Amino acid sequence: MKTIKIPTITQSSATELPYPDNFFDAVFTDPPYYDNVPYSYLSDFFYVWLKRSIGDLYPELFATPLTPKSKEIVAYTHDKSWQEAKEIFEKNLKKAFEEIHRVLKPNGIAVIVYAHKSTEGWETLINSLLDSGLVITATWPIHTEMKLRLRAQDSAALASSLYIVCRKMERKEVGLFKDVKKEIEEYVPKKLENLWKDGISGADFFIAGIGSAIEVFGKYKMVMDNEGKEVRADRLLEYVREVITNYAVKQILHNGVAGSLSPLTKFYLLYRWTYGSSKVSFDEARKLAQSVGVDITREWDKGFIIKDKEFIKVLGPKDRDLKDLEDSRELIDVLHRVLLLWKKDRSEEMKKVLVETGYAHDEVFYKVAQAISEVLNPDDEEKRLLDGFLSRKEGLKQEIAKEETKSSGRLF
Repeated sequence: MKTIKIPTITQSSATELPYPDNFFDAVFTDPPYYDNVPYSYLSDFFYVWLKRSIGDLYPELFATPLTPKSKEIVAYTHDKSWQEAKEIFEKNLKKAFEEIHRVLKPNGIAVIVYAHKSTEGWETLINSLLDSGLVITATWPIHTEMKLRLRAQDSAALASSLYIVCRKMERKEVGLFKDVKKEIEEYVPKKLENLWKDGISGADFFIAGIGSAIEVFGKYKMVMDNEGKEVRADRLLEYVREVITNYAVKQILHNGVAGSLSPLTKFYLLYRWTYGSSKVSFDEARKLAQSVGVDITREWDKGFIIKDKEFIKVLGPKDRDLKDLEDSRELIDVLHRVLLLWKKDRSEEMKKVLVETGYAHDEVFYKVAQAISEVLNPDDEEKRLLDGFLSRKEGLKQEIAKEETKSSGRLF
């Protein structure tokens, strides 16, 4: 007869586990995702009813009027500054990871599930992991979220969570930043190629790419630059974003024309691919812009980049005015102007704009339009305008060519 082993369930703090050193073969955990959800406040709703119904059976679990909050590892700001909340989260998350390291057997495995759309959320997690002693050996993006959930509606919410596989093993002492960057350049694009083939896209692609980079610099106890300064997660991720951005733009455009695009056009294309029409936090938009060489503080409220309190929104053609676009030669501005004229059925003016701006026979212009169309949702109005315009591309080019020939002939 097979013996069934009953599991032991205990309640304790993640920063003070009631187990001896080298105790577990494996640890699996799904820690709070930075500032995504105020778990204890949500739990209060259920806590008061449970306390009334079963509080007398488990008095030790219902000793407080509401759920305890002082030791929860979440970046709350209700009574602290944002910097204080971030530091508390990172400090306690590091303690929790150190406890995992302590209770794991040598070469034991730990799996940490994490998801956050902001680079800042990942900086905090990575710093905590690097300081804990755990060695990241692999990362896997797995679709865990429903597209139709309320959290995903009209937002840039992620569809995937990253499963980070760590081991309790010796790490290399120090890695030089220039060497680590070279390793990232060689390793990360190979992983990105597999992610692309697997259909990972948008914000999820960036997060999965960050996970691949963690496998590289997570091997070292410390990464140092040429000046002898420690390189923390913020600088590492700044470089990783550049690597991921360059790869993504090339793939979105299907060929090597990415090098001929202006930084602003690259930013627009990448923003649409990553966030669609959603607005995002200023800091996240700033980092995305920085990865393609755009200073977002110099560009907002001048064109398609709009600052809305602490958020950034990228305007599509339907939100722009034809008069504001008349003097611009920026590819995206010209494309928006052409689409607005297309929408108003002003075909002759549209052809004139294409000729005057030099984009009438420029394949890069049409490839960018096609790329933007491919990354937008099927019901997006901008996509419908792009598809309508592109369906007439060859006809328009022929009409323009004929008119140019006639015009040229009249000169002689």
